[in-house]
Amino acid sequence: MLLQSITSLTIYFSGVAANAFKHQAIPLVDETYDYVVVGAGTGGSAIATRLPQNNRFRVALVEAGEHYELESLAAVPAADVLPVGSDPKTKSFIDWGFVTTSQSGANGRHIHYARGKCLGGSPTRESMNQWATIVKDSSYEFDSVLPFYKKSVDFTPPNAQLRALNATAGYDASAYTSGDGGPLEVSYSNFANPFSSWMKLGMQAIGISETQDFNTGSLIGAQYCASTIDPSTELRSSSETAFIQSTSPLSSITIYTGTLAEKIIFDKHKKATGVRVKGLLGNAVTLSAQREVIISAGAFQSPQLLMLSGIGPLDTLKEHDIEVIADRPGVGQNMWDHPFFAPSYRVQLTTFTKLANIFLYTTIQLINAVLTKTGTVTNPIADFLGWEKIPKSLRALFPQSTKDSLALFPSDWPEAEYISAPAYIGNLSNPFRDQPKDGHEYSSILGVLITPSSRGNITLKSADITDLPLINPNWLDDPADQNLAVAIFKRTREAFQSEAMAPILIGEEYNPGLQVQSDAQILEWIKNNVMTLWHAACTCKMGTADDPMAVVDSRARVFGVQGLRVVDASAFPFLPPGHPQSVVCQFLITLISFCLLLTTSIDMLAEKIAADIIEGS
Repeated sequence: MLLQSITSLTIYFSGVAANAFKHQAIPLVDETYDYVVVGAGTGGSAIATRLPQNNRFRVALVEAGEHYELESLAAVPAADVLPVGSDPKTKSFIDWGFVTTSQSGANGRHIHYARGKCLGGSPTRESMNQWATIVKDSSYEFDSVLPFYKKSVDFTPPNAQLRALNATAGYDASAYTSGDGGPLEVSYSNFANPFSSWMKLGMQAIGISETQDFNTGSLIGAQYCASTIDPSTELRSSSETAFIQSTSPLSSITIYTGTLAEKIIFDKHKKATGVRVKGLLGNAVTLSAQREVIISAGAFQSPQLLMLSGIGPLDTLKEHDIEVIADRPGVGQNMWDHPFFAPSYRVQLTTFTKLANIFLYTTIQLINAVLTKTGTVTNPIADFLGWEKIPKSLRALFPQSTKDSLALFPSDWPEAEYISAPAYIGNLSNPFRDQPKDGHEYSSILGVLITPSSRGNITLKSADITDLPLINPNWLDDPADQNLAVAIFKRTREAFQSEAMAPILIGEEYNPGLQVQSDAQILEWIKNNVMTLWHAACTCKMGTADDPMAVVDSRARVFGVQGLRVVDASAFPFLPPGHPQSVVCQFLITLISFCLLLTTSIDMLAEKIAADIIEGS
């Protein structure tokens, strides 16, 4: 019922935006461009639309999917939870259907891996300074990349007239201001979830104080978070709507949708000269690149495409009879991620549980959204965050090895994130279907590991690009992560059991229940319920030439070949705290200024690399 109702809202709003992919083409014959970009996600969309500015370069953007924002639920903020369940059978038509290998840290479960779509804070000052140190490039220091974080976004402050009085969002406008503003809309939903104001009190009760903003280099504290929401429609602002749809009809970009990149083509000097692609008609053609090929296929498929093209660990390439172009053992390795779990309570509040279960209520909320641009469906569910380092009382219980692991991170890097979730979570098998139907409302606080010590990997299933790669996130493999997870669980429980949150609770803890008390019991429950925040990164990590596991240099150029870059979260040297979308855009804009002269981690990276490319040209 929610699915049908929200679809109606999407159809209603479809007239407020332009048709997607105005420059769409079908690959029928070989074509030649200056740049060929693979992947129309955050990084690819940003860099592909920056490069053709002033029609200086002809760019081909290759995307396996179709345009979807206005024909699906993807544009509706409250619908962002529908396709993300852990159940491997959970899949929407815009989802690749990635499923992990059996995870020992999840008690052997195979978990569906969707993708995240919210902002949630930029990296800390010291995390970016560490990035600069690792790659030996001072242009990645926080003060240097800050302009790139700002370049892609157009910020609108929260509407105090429409938001509840107890849901005042703190922000620092200087974190977003960059002149005219960029194409990606960033704002706050006109509707604040009631549970978030109570979570705010719970955070304060356990020592996590309110902070002004998450986008000025510091994350410690609690506050409402900005989202990529267009304030004129209260629909989601995405890479498609922000970058693709904003391009001029006269722009020199050609977008190939429904087109799968099969292999990167190299000449005898190991220079990337193009990409072999296959369209919906099944015919394979070559899109040649006179300047460069740029891969932005994400943390799973960027390393897959590199390996299928002959760049990767030697043993893997030989196993699948792939011609070796460059032996790079780091391709597909070093995967970072942010796993989470969440205890749930019955509450005396209206939550997502009601939205999922009661058709009449959902219909009224949809009408409210259409008429007033407010209401529950205009909120992306999780709108309040808290960040902290584990307090001394729990830290003292850690073994020295865990303390040593945590000491490797910069001093301002939070170890735990807490996210408001006005719903029952469980193991997130299917967040819509699994809401209890007992007449009660539910809420949870997601506890997220922000300093993971476990590392995963991506490898090939076969030499066929249509066989999805084998994904092993390896969550909770390291004992330090297990100790940290138990401490984070205890903190979420402390918040719920504080006097500040008592007025909204009905009974004791619903899941897992207060019978779960010992560290061993808590860890066992976590393993049965752990899920990902969809922040996979670092599988083509950035580094220096003397690092054998590095895949790209500080300008995202792939080691061992020429004319090839990787611009997405896979190129991060590590996964920064905060949420990675902005880092990729910053990265992209920087590289454009080096190639011509993109906004949290993914945005930053894309903007930086785009600037690099443009400047170098």
